[in-house]
Amino acid sequence: MEWKPDFELGLPPMDETHREFVGMLNELASCAEGEFVGLLERLVAHTVTHFEQEATWMHACGFPPMRCHVGEHERVLKVVSEVLARVRTGDLELGRRLIAELPHWFEHHAATMDRALAGYIRSTGYRAQAATTPALQPAAASS
Repeated sequence: MEWKPDFELGLPPMDETHREFVGMLNELASCAEGEFVGLLERLVAHTVTHFEQEATWMHACGFPPMRCHVGEHERVLKVVSEVLARVRTGDLELGRRLIAELPHWFEHHAATMDRALAGYIRSTGYRAQAATTPALQPAAASS
């Protein structure tokens, strides 16, 4: 998945988290079989933190369609968690299919729900801050 200028929503902590998400999808799309489970676990942890970060912003700034946005996050987390459970039992093909489909979901979600959230945050003057959790930190370089 290529990063597109359209993905930039003008909210730096959101844009950075989205860049990380796209980078992880790309890493998973091309990784060796032996790396897949660990990288998928990392993507799921990142996604949990990503969605919690956005929920915090929505609550803090009073984002009107918060329930709809959070509901979509919950549905996506349910799917990725269920797929992760299956991948841990050896169903790598299902995991690969998830990684092939997530870019389509992301493009739509970022262009609609996240664009609306970023615009609303900017309009309120709320200062969205990036999460500082290990899930959002780059993976340690392997030696």
